Amino acid sequence: MSPRIPYLPLHLQQPAELVCAIRARRGGALLNLDRMLLHSPPFAAGWNGFLKAVRGDLLLDARLRELAICAVAALNGAEYEFGLHAPEFLKAGGTPAQVEALRAPLHAVSDDALFADVLRAVLQLTIEMTRAVRVDESTFAAVRVHLDERRTVELVGVVAAYNMVSRFLVALGVEPEPG
Repeated sequence: MSPRIPYLPLHLQQPAELVCAIRARRGGALLNLDRMLLHSPPFAAGWNGFLKAVRGDLLLDARLRELAICAVAALNGAEYEFGLHAPEFLKAGGTPAQVEALRAPLHAVSDDALFADVLRAVLQLTIEMTRAVRVDESTFAAVRVHLDERRTVELVGVVAAYNMVSRFLVALGVEPEPG
């Protein structure tokens, strides 16, 4: 699928302050996602600040964050998102076998050989939030066995945020970078 709205140019320079902030967060590059977002500078500015906090300022363990993001991406068919976050999950301590299993989160959630209790609890919450929005009390209780209040709120926020990201990517047909 090609993008439904053309990407802005890779060498985009304006609005200068915003483009510089996005490039700084991305290590110098503008991704296809950024080049789509920049069609609306106010939206891109809010997105950049929000996702910067979600990715860098939370106490939630990076492995749990990236597990949830990969599961959201798989559930919503956002290959772009999965492709960017599977390597982050690996860096945070995930395994290649877990990454492969995350392509089918509805099966992965019951794999107690591959996923410890905390990971399965995070997966179940992610599945319920993504598919039905509401989270069952037993699922919430299973997460709370492992996470304090702040980290639970952060987990729910990560799942919500990356559902937003995946829906944006899929609806606009944002493609993975050539690579």
